[in-house]
Amino acid sequence: MNYRAKDLLLVPGLLSLARVPLALVFALVIGTPWVALAVLLLAGFTDVVDGWYARKFDQATPTGAVVDPITDKLFVAVVVLTLVVRGHLTPIDIVLLSTREIGEVPLVLWLALSHARRRARAEQPLANLPGKTATLLQFVTIGLAMFGSRYVEGLLVATAIAGAVAAIAYWVREISKVRAAARASACERVQ
Repeated sequence: MNYRAKDLLLVPGLLSLARVPLALVFALVIGTPWVALAVLLLAGFTDVVDGWYARKFDQATPTGAVVDPITDKLFVAVVVLTLVVRGHLTPIDIVLLSTREIGEVPLVLWLALSHARRRARAEQPLANLPGKTATLLQFVTIGLAMFGSRYVEGLLVATAIAGAVAAIAYWVREISKVRAAARASACERVQ
């Protein structure tokens, strides 16, 4: 698997990388909730479009498969830290918002340590409806938290449930791929 810096100059790579400065801008404009919300929406837009573009125009690369989730997590970390520091969310709220990410930590480590799994993921990057749902709920919850909405508590629970479902779906998908590859390999040895 070849990681190439030039892949970052493709449209999906540039969209992923855009979330780094957007994270810094978010931290600077949190005092103006409508501007912070616009930054949040723009970051969400880049997150949706980078994957779609990579699949649609055959620009999915191993580099992009690594950089995209890193920029996602960096953006979310800065947003969450900013919201905690400003008193919009509590540490318990962050745990609820991060249910998917907490459930994915062992999977991310497994992918990081397995060359074959990284290659398979880069060759077949698939959107995951539960994951997209969890991300949408995270964005909505954070957006409403910035404005002090009374719906935040309910959304935190919904986000945690969607996050748990998404983490389980990611695990099931990866384990199914490993089992299918093992069966295919066993069949090849028999022939």
